[in-house]
Amino acid sequence: MRLLRLGPAGSEKPAVLVDDDTYVDVSDIVHDFDEAFFASGRLAELPGLVAGRAAQPIGDQRIGAPIARPHQILCIGLNYSDHAAESGMEVPSEPILFTKSPNTLQGPNDDVIVPKDSAKTDWEVELGIVIGSRASYLADEAAAEAAIAGYVVTNDLSEREWQIERKGQWSKGKSAPTFNPAGPWLVTPDEVGDVLALDMFLDVDGVRRQTGSTSTMVFSPAFIVHYLSQFMTLEPGDLINTGTPPGVGMGMNPPQYLHGGEVLELGIQKLGSQRQRVLPYGG
Repeated sequence: MRLLRLGPAGSEKPAVLVDDDTYVDVSDIVHDFDEAFFASGRLAELPGLVAGRAAQPIGDQRIGAPIARPHQILCIGLNYSDHAAESGMEVPSEPILFTKSPNTLQGPNDDVIVPKDSAKTDWEVELGIVIGSRASYLADEAAAEAAIAGYVVTNDLSEREWQIERKGQWSKGKSAPTFNPAGPWLVTPDEVGDVLALDMFLDVDGVRRQTGSTSTMVFSPAFIVHYLSQFMTLEPGDLINTGTPPGVGMGMNPPQYLHGGEVLELGIQKLGSQRQRVLPYGG
């Protein structure tokens, strides 16, 4: 099943995708795809609830993030062995964790704004995990898999100077407005299949910059969810960005960054694709 939210920012309505171009409105039976929805367990009921309902075309409606603003956005750094190599850093022995402000979340095709005074805004296509049930001290990876509601495409945009050169937490370079496009839809695990065999890509102005696969992840989604649950309680609807494959601007020689005027296109096999215009601050 694929979940999406349609409508103006802040007024999105929940829906279930029928095919790539049509959907069923479920706003009369589901308030939103938020913490309360995932905690209720109604995700499992949705197929039966939408059966027989008339589908309608998406048309030119705005597609929002497939989940409402989460309790938290957690991120895993250097989780692809080939990305660690291009960054000149060692593959971590344990997941590197940082946070991203939840108000960075936006729709998959919404404009990205280069932050004020930014010189090193970078792109990162990532697999996002959406948590489906409250998770604390999970016993093993099987329990972690059961706690996953689904997967999404995310763009973990980063300001590298603030992230790396300004000391302290990476979060400073990760939390600018518009820095977490997500979607176009949340895909449940049964439709994804092997989550460690998904092709990934990102283009800048039609030029392929990132080509990768979830097969080079250092820590699997199940490992990450189990691991994080030992340190904190994961709430239903929480989003976890799981790292990026090689091809980021920071890793190029010379490095290349976003300044405004570019178009980003990115996607992950079975999870859909995104397209964002990059605008300069104040532009």
